[in-house]
Amino acid sequence: MNFFLETLKVLFLTIYLLFESIILWFIPSRRKNVSGELVLITGAGSGIGRLISLEFARLGATLVLWDINEEGNKETSQLAKKNGAVRVHTYTCDCSKREAVYKVADQVKKEVGDITILINNAGIVTGKKFIDSPDTLVEKTMQVNVMAHFWTCKAFLPAMMASNHGHLVSIASSAGLIGVNGLADYCASKFAAVGFAESVGLEMLALGKTGVKTTIVCPYFINTGMFDGCTTKWPRLMPILEADYASKKIVDAILKEQVYLVMPRSLYLIFAVKNMMSVKLGVLLGDYFGAFHFMDHFKGRVKKD
Repeated sequence: MNFFLETLKVLFLTIYLLFESIILWFIPSRRKNVSGELVLITGAGSGIGRLISLEFARLGATLVLWDINEEGNKETSQLAKKNGAVRVHTYTCDCSKREAVYKVADQVKKEVGDITILINNAGIVTGKKFIDSPDTLVEKTMQVNVMAHFWTCKAFLPAMMASNHGHLVSIASSAGLIGVNGLADYCASKFAAVGFAESVGLEMLALGKTGVKTTIVCPYFINTGMFDGCTTKWPRLMPILEADYASKKIVDAILKEQVYLVMPRSLYLIFAVKNMMSVKLGVLLGDYFGAFHFMDHFKGRVKKD
């Protein structure tokens, strides 16, 4: 009898939630107020990290900016103040090193307070075939792109749990949902980042910490310089995203407490049918979409002297 009742309940709720999803697709969701929230953004010294910082500056949040590049971080701070931020705190931190993350996190807690929105954005890409990737770069990719998420969450999540208030944001990648030729280490790190964020989100629900939200962002290539030289075969279907557009969509997803954000929208369909395809069909379609050649002309961000 219990089986019958529980199954009936699940079927009813499934229909209800499907209708809710359809309705919310057309009706704008209510956005939360982040004025006064303490927002920490890793990799804030350039690219998407900088643009997200400026978006939160306009919304009245207190910003805590982390980057290994002290000069770039200070520049972001100045721009944030011009965009309305009243309180901005900058910290130089090498997110690839656990000890450095914990040390700077302790500093932040003492000097600023408990972080309420944590945005793990810092990331690097090797851009080489796996067999040509130096071991040190493979390790660095994993340390920055995923292990840093472990350490920042270990540092700041307990306070969020204690107050049942907070938001964990993982800037992952569409390469964390499907393998890409020439991005073996990067894909591995982003798959791990997605899995980690999903699991922590489920832990919060299981513990009754419903006030601690998670948002997982999986964009296609963004035009920030990080993937310079990468190409897309069908730009109308899978466009390389403009950084301003991507940063606004990310912040909007956080404000709506959206769990998953995949960009562009066409990727939702591709990922939805991914596991229903045969391997041969997947390879055929991957070739059609140009997935085997995205990285053929990769140059990456040119470092300044």
